[in-house]
Amino acid sequence: MSFKTENSKDVIGCDLAPDMQLNLNVRGLPPSATLSINERSDRLRKQGLTIYKMGLGQSPFPVPESVVDELKRNAFQKDYLPVKGLLELRHAVAEHHIRTYGIDCTEDDVLIGPGSKELMFILQLVYYGDIVIPTPAWVSYAPQAQIIGRQIRMLHTHAQNGWRLTPEQLDELCRSDPSRPRIIILNYPSNPTGTTYGLNELQAIAKIANKYRVVLLSDEIYGKLHHENEHHSIVPLYPEGTIFSGGLSKWCGAGGWRLGVFVFPKCLRWLQDAMAAVASETFTSTSAPIQYAAVKAFQKSEDIDQYLYQVRRILRSLGRKLISLFMDSDVQVLSPQGGFYLFPDFKRYGEKLKIRSIATSQDLCEHLLEETGVAMLPGRDFGRTPEELTARLAYVNFDGKKALEAAYQVPSELPLDDHFLQSYCAGPLIATEILCNWLKNL
Repeated sequence: MSFKTENSKDVIGCDLAPDMQLNLNVRGLPPSATLSINERSDRLRKQGLTIYKMGLGQSPFPVPESVVDELKRNAFQKDYLPVKGLLELRHAVAEHHIRTYGIDCTEDDVLIGPGSKELMFILQLVYYGDIVIPTPAWVSYAPQAQIIGRQIRMLHTHAQNGWRLTPEQLDELCRSDPSRPRIIILNYPSNPTGTTYGLNELQAIAKIANKYRVVLLSDEIYGKLHHENEHHSIVPLYPEGTIFSGGLSKWCGAGGWRLGVFVFPKCLRWLQDAMAAVASETFTSTSAPIQYAAVKAFQKSEDIDQYLYQVRRILRSLGRKLISLFMDSDVQVLSPQGGFYLFPDFKRYGEKLKIRSIATSQDLCEHLLEETGVAMLPGRDFGRTPEELTARLAYVNFDGKKALEAAYQVPSELPLDDHFLQSYCAGPLIATEILCNWLKNL
């Protein structure tokens, strides 16, 4: 069926097949893997099936009460705010970064957006250059570059290096074409592996980045969830070429609030201004009430410090317990150092899995979902080769509010033992035990 204009001519495109109307860069592009597995899990649950949702990496913990109260107080805020963000919020972010990461910045260096995901997209849109992504990597880096039409270079890391990019890998890539403009994405603590970089590793990478004058996008959205509170940022080590990326979604439990933060070096002000120009023509400004509330989140306060201490304490204890379950089942997996992810490798079960016609990470996750109800994402979605039998497990399927309230009652000098985890974090434990039993019965 075609729509007609007044002179009976077809409206342009109405008779074309749908795929002929799509931009080549988005043709065949699937929805985000993390969002898809979450929606699929919800559909299966509505059908009455028991599903262990370990696909979407959403913080289980509530937003700190003081920040929620600030949102309530500012619900009346309705005016458009400056494109770069509320001045008071940008000042609070700058002070927070000076205090927390040793990053030399002012409010003029800060850009606020509706989630760091949107800011990353706009960065790739305005900066003309290759996007270099160490894998395994968050599922949206590469699709964003594909949508925009940027050349993507994947650098595959290895478990023996902690799934971390090595300075040698970066040097080899840059040496092949030293003058080529590039953005190197570093995400640490990592989604999907939970591992992070030590100070010496960051110093070595910063030296290479400075040598070739590449732009680093330092995605530190999980930085405040370093399990030992020992997160180091690369920004002070290569301040002239590094953009800091963060937000409220992970450490503050406010993913649905959609507030992201970029902090730029002064010599990249031109890039910040270009992004703000695009923002002015797209999202205009981030939600006003949420920006006002976020001022509280970035200010120094005892209640948020205590909140973060307990959150890290729970995630550290739970991560270690899950690692022990996997190791007892001969599954290779590195201990998480931050965030709430594990990236197990099931290659030791490769021959047994082949007998079941399971040859790829996608096959593995499909069988696990259908036969056990455990929902995970295959390593393929994170840039790994399909034949590599890796998967990402997000250990967040528990009631974070109850776990947090209970953790406050346990003296800080005492560990959160197995009884605590079984009482308040049972979901990930049950799912991992089911998964391990399935492997043993292959």
